[in-house]
Amino acid sequence: MTDKLLVEKHGHIAVLTLNMPDLRNPITDQDVVEALVVACEDVSQDMSIRCVILTGAGKGFSSGGNLKHMQKKSGIFGGDALAVKDGYRNGIQRVPKALWNLEVPVIAAVNGPAYGAGCDLAMMADIRIASTKATFAENFVRVGIIPGDGGSWLLPRQIGLSRAAEMTFTAEPVKADKALEWGLVSQVVQPEDLMTAALELAGRIAKNPPKQLRLSKRLMREALHMKLEPLLEMAAAYQGACHQTNDHEEAVNSLIEKRDAVFNGD
Repeated sequence: MTDKLLVEKHGHIAVLTLNMPDLRNPITDQDVVEALVVACEDVSQDMSIRCVILTGAGKGFSSGGNLKHMQKKSGIFGGDALAVKDGYRNGIQRVPKALWNLEVPVIAAVNGPAYGAGCDLAMMADIRIASTKATFAENFVRVGIIPGDGGSWLLPRQIGLSRAAEMTFTAEPVKADKALEWGLVSQVVQPEDLMTAALELAGRIAKNPPKQLRLSKRLMREALHMKLEPLLEMAAAYQGACHQTNDHEEAVNSLIEKRDAVFNGD
C-alpha cells in the first residue's frame, strides 16, 4: 500500500486521505488508483465499517490529473491513442467503478480545490461537505481534454444537466457558497471545522445498523436507472431480509423501550 493514500479507522468510520499535498493530491498515478481500489474493496468486506470519509491532505482536495505526467506524456497519458485509451481503462477509470459501487455511505470532506478528476472524485461520494476554501472545477477543456473518468455521467446526476453543462463548457471554478446553493454540497463550514463536521455526520450515519445502511445505499444507486416496478421488487426482497435480522429486532425494541440501540450487524 502506497503512502500516497492514508487509511485510518475511527470506530465504525474509515477515513481515506489523499496524501500528495505538494502536488495537490492528483489521482491519476497508478499507485494511487490501486490504493483507492484496494481501500474500497477492504471497506466493502469489513462489516464493522459503516461510513467512509474521503479527504485530501494539505490545502487541496485533489488536482485530478498529474499535469507533469501530461506534459511528459507518461503514465496513463503516454503512447498513441489506443495506448491512452487502455491507460484510462486500466487506470483512473477503475476509481469511479470502485467508489460508486462501494457498499457503505461515503462523505467527501472537500478541504480545498477539487479540479478535473478531483471534482469528479467528490461527485463519486454520497454526501459532500465543503470548507469555505473549497472550489470545484470541471476544467478538462481548459487543459485540452474531456472528462475521461466518468464526469459527464457523475456531475449531471448530482447537480442537474444545465449546471453540469455550465461547469463543463466554461471550465470555471465554483466556490463553496455557490456549490451549496446549487446542491453540489450539503453544508459549508470553516476550514478548521471540516473534519469535525465530517466525523459528526459520519457518526450519525454509523450509529445505524450496517447491513441496512448498505442495502439502503444499493437501492438508491439502482433507483438511478431502474423503473419503479423492478425497484419495488428489489426493495421487497431487501425488506424481507431486513425483517429477519437481529438488528431489526433491536431497533424496534429500543424504540419501544426508549433506549439507545446497539447494533452488531446480525
